[in-house]
Amino acid sequence: MRLRGRDPRAAPASSAGAGDARRLAPPGRNPFVHELRLSALQKAQVAIMTLTLFPIRLLAAAVMMLLAWPLALVASLGSAEQEPEQPLALWRRVVDVLLKAIMRTMWFAGGFHHVAVKGRQALPAEAAILTLAPHSSYFDAIPVTMTMSSIVMKAESRDIPIWGTLIKYIRPVFVSRMDQDSRRKTVEIMIFPEGTCTNRTCLITFKPGAFIPGVPVQPVVLRYPNKLDTITWTWQGPGALKILWLTLCQFHNQVEIEFLPVYAPSEEEKEDPTLYASNVRHVMAEALGVSVTDYTFEDCQLALAEGQLRLPADTCLLEFARLVRGLGLKPEKLERDLDRHAESARMKRGRSLTLPKFAAQLEVPESEALEDLFALFDERGRGEMDMREYVVALSVVCRPSQTLDTIQLAFKMYGSQEDGSIDEHALSSILKTALGVAELAVTDLFRAIDQEEKGRITFADFERFAEACPDFAEEHLYPEQTQPQSCTQTPPAPTPNGFCADFSPENSAAGAEPFCKKLD
Repeated sequence: MRLRGRDPRAAPASSAGAGDARRLAPPGRNPFVHELRLSALQKAQVAIMTLTLFPIRLLAAAVMMLLAWPLALVASLGSAEQEPEQPLALWRRVVDVLLKAIMRTMWFAGGFHHVAVKGRQALPAEAAILTLAPHSSYFDAIPVTMTMSSIVMKAESRDIPIWGTLIKYIRPVFVSRMDQDSRRKTVEIMIFPEGTCTNRTCLITFKPGAFIPGVPVQPVVLRYPNKLDTITWTWQGPGALKILWLTLCQFHNQVEIEFLPVYAPSEEEKEDPTLYASNVRHVMAEALGVSVTDYTFEDCQLALAEGQLRLPADTCLLEFARLVRGLGLKPEKLERDLDRHAESARMKRGRSLTLPKFAAQLEVPESEALEDLFALFDERGRGEMDMREYVVALSVVCRPSQTLDTIQLAFKMYGSQEDGSIDEHALSSILKTALGVAELAVTDLFRAIDQEEKGRITFADFERFAEACPDFAEEHLYPEQTQPQSCTQTPPAPTPNGFCADFSPENSAAGAEPFCKKLD
């Protein structure tokens, strides 16, 4: 496989001058990774603050939470489905004022002495839906407590002691990432459309839920312009308690909330929520001065999956996964068709496929998205590809943690008809595709597996070696890359499978140097 730059046509058209947002900022790092490095002076500050101000702040925040809890409990009694009366009764307005004051005191005690607000929050009649981004931390609750607006929350949040009661007061819509029906309900409230936390280096794909009604929305952007980023809480990096501790140990924490002008959708956007979401995202990216990327929460799962083959920095499997989604192929269909594609590829014994035959095999029409996908495997640019490579890449995307299952499937396609064995060249093709790279030295690994020096290995040989040496990839595939390269940006922290890639498509051009080498 080869790493290719994205064609500009991949970006949907946008309005309000947002089409140029992609070029506003240099490519960002992996948005699901946050590495926090403290200098010696900062470590000394944290040590002093831990013994002095931290306990006071933590106690003050706890007291404010306990004061707010009975008010929220009483006010949230009754059916969760019942809408609060309009206009609000006097007692509820009083509770709103008291809760806002208590919550503001809590944030002040935590070091958020001043919340900078830019722009004007639209009236409900102008825009009943607020879309907030980027979503990077539980501290993003600050604008929620300032407005007491209903928001989308993951279902698990309702069970958090005390905080869960405060959440219920604003009557949120609880959704589950595993329950697609619950997601379809999230259409009439304040929402973080990214659907997960990132490190704010770019805006990932917006979920279309808030844009389905086709009514005007007000974009709201959040900034934390602090010298030391103790705010970000994402999938790989400091945990929730460490983030809380370090944030409370800062003298002052800055936060900015900017209400952008109301975005009224065009007729085309009303009919296409995905286009509507994309265009609003470009407007918000322009305001933030960051790039956008078409990667999603599902790509985070692929990048951080446990497995014996860790994805390298220059992998194009994430681009592959994005292009497959662009064809409209559902995950359940992809997994169901995996064996069918594998059998077809095995029967062809490496014979090349043209674009029309590839389209027929996938049962999709020829399109620009299919051409981009085909080009990933057309390494020589001759209009030909090996179907076996597509199957291996698809197996990794569908089953990122099941390394041996993918290798076994590959042996069935590449192996000889006599005993299913493969040579070094075939192993190189399999592992290059499984890792999504153009070049990979496998000689050391092949020799380690081929102890009898037959020049060929079977899957049974590979499986025995993998069981005896579970870290075979680190020892035989990446030995020269155990130390990070000098980078213009701080290398992200190592992840379970070693992934530290730049997620921005703009940096995926062939020959581009990754920001950092893989870490052991």
